[in-house]
Amino acid sequence: MGYSHEAVARRRAWLLVAFASGAIASASAAAVIATRNSTIGRTWAIAEPDALAEIEAKVATLPRDMSKNFGPRSRWSALKAAALPPAPTDRVRTVVPFYTLEFDIKLPDGRMVYPKGFTLNPLSYVKMPQRLVIVHPRDLGWALRVAGPSDFILLTALGSDSGDAIALGERSGRAIYILEERVKQRLGLSAAPVIVAQSGTQLVLTEFGPKSRTLEGTPR
Repeated sequence: MGYSHEAVARRRAWLLVAFASGAIASASAAAVIATRNSTIGRTWAIAEPDALAEIEAKVATLPRDMSKNFGPRSRWSALKAAALPPAPTDRVRTVVPFYTLEFDIKLPDGRMVYPKGFTLNPLSYVKMPQRLVIVHPRDLGWALRVAGPSDFILLTALGSDSGDAIALGERSGRAIYILEERVKQRLGLSAAPVIVAQSGTQLVLTEFGPKSRTLEGTPR
């Protein structure tokens, strides 16, 4: 069945209208985008050098292998952990980690908020989301069995043996941290292995004696 000349003319007219409408819409959208990306007013070049370029330039001046400058990791003071003696027996005790301000805390107008010497318990305001599993390097296998996915494993020195946290972390596929002296004092640690967990507004320290740490750990 054919179309009359009049029908064909009307069809062409509608096609022209549709095409024109689409072209107008596209032009309007392009105009909006161009306006958004246009630069209005004066501009200045960035005076600061590119940070990445600075880093790359500095790295280019350094030796390819700097390990010789630092010596073996066993001598790095940054990898020396605070020491704890082995736990002689199983023991559970609690610690409240009170903190005493060493300076005044004041508002800009001079009004006092908290004076020097004010003592507070941080656990009254915050929650420790993970446990701390603190072990000697020799007990790392036990720690890996009992530690949960979110727990932190910290190495403590046994005598002068701090272990190599970097190598042990690479070998185990898990982040291994180092017990610092200030953390040891802050938590009141006295022996290891020990697991530190929050219970309400206090810390529960669970120490494991020789018999417990030779048993298969129960995964958390």
